[in-house]
Amino acid sequence: MFSPRLLGLVRLRLVRDAQAHLRFAPPGFKPLLKQSAKTKTLSRTLPALPCAARRLLRTRGVGNRSGWQAPAAAIAALFTIATAFGCRSGASQAPTFDKPIVPVIVAAVEQKNVPYQVHEIGTVESYSTVSVEARVDGRLDQVHFKQGDEVRKGQLLFTIDPRPFQAVLDQVAAQLTRDRAQAVQAAADERRYASLLEQGVGTQAQYDQAHATAAAARATVAADEASLQTARLNLSYTTITAPIDGRTGDLKLHPGNLVKANDVSGVMVVINQIRPIYVSFSLPERQLGDVQRYMTEHQLQVTAAAPNEEQEPAHGVLAFVDNQVDPNTGTIMLKGLFANQDERLWPGEFVTVRLTLGEHLDALVIPAQAVQTGQKGSYVYVVDGHMTAQPRPIVPGDTIDNQVIVASGLHKGETVVTDGQLRLMPGSQVRIKQSLTPAPAA
Repeated sequence: MFSPRLLGLVRLRLVRDAQAHLRFAPPGFKPLLKQSAKTKTLSRTLPALPCAARRLLRTRGVGNRSGWQAPAAAIAALFTIATAFGCRSGASQAPTFDKPIVPVIVAAVEQKNVPYQVHEIGTVESYSTVSVEARVDGRLDQVHFKQGDEVRKGQLLFTIDPRPFQAVLDQVAAQLTRDRAQAVQAAADERRYASLLEQGVGTQAQYDQAHATAAAARATVAADEASLQTARLNLSYTTITAPIDGRTGDLKLHPGNLVKANDVSGVMVVINQIRPIYVSFSLPERQLGDVQRYMTEHQLQVTAAAPNEEQEPAHGVLAFVDNQVDPNTGTIMLKGLFANQDERLWPGEFVTVRLTLGEHLDALVIPAQAVQTGQKGSYVYVVDGHMTAQPRPIVPGDTIDNQVIVASGLHKGETVVTDGQLRLMPGSQVRIKQSLTPAPAA
């Protein structure tokens, strides 16, 4: 608290001031002051001097009946020395302080089977996604649903003006009728010239011409039939139905708009199938071996929940493992399949994914808040039977549901501190104010 030089000056000033007032000093003070003045060695006399001064001032006061008035400077110096060195008799004694008892919250080290789980952030993906587009050009007549509606496969969605396509169909049908009649006539001419050629009345050239005309008529009929089928198909494209079960998104085109077939910006609506639904997530490549090993033993379970969601997470199964590791990130993509009957999971949503691979049998677990981190690694405070807390290094493992698996450093039934560690030091006395888990009796 005071430098040695300053204390030395204070001691010397005290002795000199005391010598000046020696004639006023009581008998108890004179031997000490005379010895100090003769030897000028303060190391042996001054330790007793402050104590004597304190006793004297306490018993006699500053101005008492003996008539001795202690100078103010001497009084201040005496108390300064007394404060700096303390009252000591004989050998020096260090001051002692009682250690406070620290109130803490504790928990017992438990041993139980803990699921071997992997936690990741995943993204919800629709089971299938279809962008509905027009396959013919025309004017949009009607929309038969509201955007955001759930639709069934085959349900009518849009109607394009069918009149131009109906006219084309009627025209092609009429041409087919005409060409079929001409084909019948050409076939009859071919047979007639063939008979005349056999009788020697007709020429070979006449027969060849009739045969070619009949063949051309048959080809024309076939072309007309194909055109008729195309016209019917185009007419059917004027009614657009839902290709899958799902939920519709934002409506891009409204009645009255012109639509074009195979247009890049011609998406009319997007349908997402969300029952069932996928959740995709990625794992480090070092965990691929564990996934493959456990997949051969049983079907792996996956849970997904939105951040800060309080209800039970959705349950599904691992349905897909990608066929290669991403060389840029060193991860591999997996997908979990969820029934999603309650539609809790929504495409594009970020969720917390938990993949259960297996179980840690007879694992030692403690609350995560008990683990502290120091310069030498992780440690916990262990409370013994004498209610004394001692730090102990541990090797922590996975953290599951706010519980840490302890690989080494603790034993079943030991008591660890979960709250109040900041006030603890090695050997601190503690008082248990709450126990998170039933701790063993001391």
